[in-house]
Amino acid sequence: MHHCSAWQAAPQEDTGPNAAILMRPPYFEPVPHNSPLPPAFARLLWSDALMVLALMVGPVVIPWWIVHEGGAADLATYGVVVSAVSFLAIPLLSPLGDRFEKRRLIAWGLAAFALAAAGTASLATLGHYQLWVLLSFEVVPVLAMAVIAPTSASFVAELVPPTRMAEALLRQQTAQALGRMVGPVLGGMVLAATSTALTLWMYCGLLVAAALLARQLPVIGVQHKQPVTRAQWWADMRAGVRANWAVPVERGWTLVNAVSWVFLFPTFTLLVPLKVQSLGLSALWLGLCEAALSLGMLLGSLWLAKHWVAWQGRYATRITAALVQGLALALAGWASEPVLMVLAFAVAGLCNAAMVLVGMTHRMLARPVAFRARMTAGAIMTTKLAATLGPALAGLALLQWSVSAVYISFGLIGALASLALMAVPGYKAFVALEHHEIEGWYQRAYPKAFVDA
Repeated sequence: MHHCSAWQAAPQEDTGPNAAILMRPPYFEPVPHNSPLPPAFARLLWSDALMVLALMVGPVVIPWWIVHEGGAADLATYGVVVSAVSFLAIPLLSPLGDRFEKRRLIAWGLAAFALAAAGTASLATLGHYQLWVLLSFEVVPVLAMAVIAPTSASFVAELVPPTRMAEALLRQQTAQALGRMVGPVLGGMVLAATSTALTLWMYCGLLVAAALLARQLPVIGVQHKQPVTRAQWWADMRAGVRANWAVPVERGWTLVNAVSWVFLFPTFTLLVPLKVQSLGLSALWLGLCEAALSLGMLLGSLWLAKHWVAWQGRYATRITAALVQGLALALAGWASEPVLMVLAFAVAGLCNAAMVLVGMTHRMLARPVAFRARMTAGAIMTTKLAATLGPALAGLALLQWSVSAVYISFGLIGALASLALMAVPGYKAFVALEHHEIEGWYQRAYPKAFVDA
């Protein structure tokens, strides 16, 4: 499950080789608002839906296996190690998304994911649970996701014109939410009806299918023929990090998200199987919690998010949605009835959809095309750092308090921390800008941040 965020405003001409309008792929044609989106975008939606469906089976079966074989301590260790590796991998691998063909990166990343899933499934088939052996397999998908996540997130912005970005992102979010909804339920049902090993082999098969479908995506991104030197690689990586830090709204928004995510991440991950287990429920309820979150995101994408923004405006929607999301997760921790817990996750999903609509559209369009993958990776990196600290902090808290007490506390603290967005300078003015005003805004407002663009 993931957390999404957003970014600010001022004019100037957008010139130079990296101006967003000059860097769109050759097949891009500006289209009227009432015309269909490009056919390539439909292929992206199918690919996203299957990819997310496959990826969401893993978070059901792997934590469930760890909880039952190694307990809460192993699950906390797993969460910390995976997040720490991801935190290091994302900035190191982020230049790939701005240097190489995005389709190939996603397909090869999913193929590596499938290979690691086959290794994990083999462990379960042999009945050989060893946390550190499992972690050695899980490092591979972590590295793969360090490439896939920023590449996939920046893909849609290069397929459609800025005036259609909000619509395109809503459709993409809908496709992903369908995958998120079906994946956990499928994983939970197969896990409850069969075994961990069979569920992991199904997971592997779905990843293979997702990798094959990703090969049908359109060609996006420049394929550099010249080998990249180590110095160039480090320069690319530093340029992406510097750009994130040099834009005040981006910097403030990223920091607020990181602090709130320290507390919210465990409420979406580590604490969910522990809460389900504490209520004496089967693995199916774990899948239902994941599915309810995705159903909320789906309904939010299809209907609620755009009406919420139309009613309250972008600024109030983003603040309110973040607050209600944290409160809903605290309710999930408090609930003693499984149905109430599932409903709380559905509300959290609705709020998350609204946050994505406000945040991702503005943030992606404001970034220069040549920096999109690296700046996306920089934002992801901070959430990964938070995702490393969150499980460790939750693990320490669980030594002193019950699962419910930790869950409630983390949800409430995450909700309060998200309100710090109101203190980010220029944030309110930035989200008030229209989409035709926002494209490439970072480079126009802060040209010195992109001197290497």
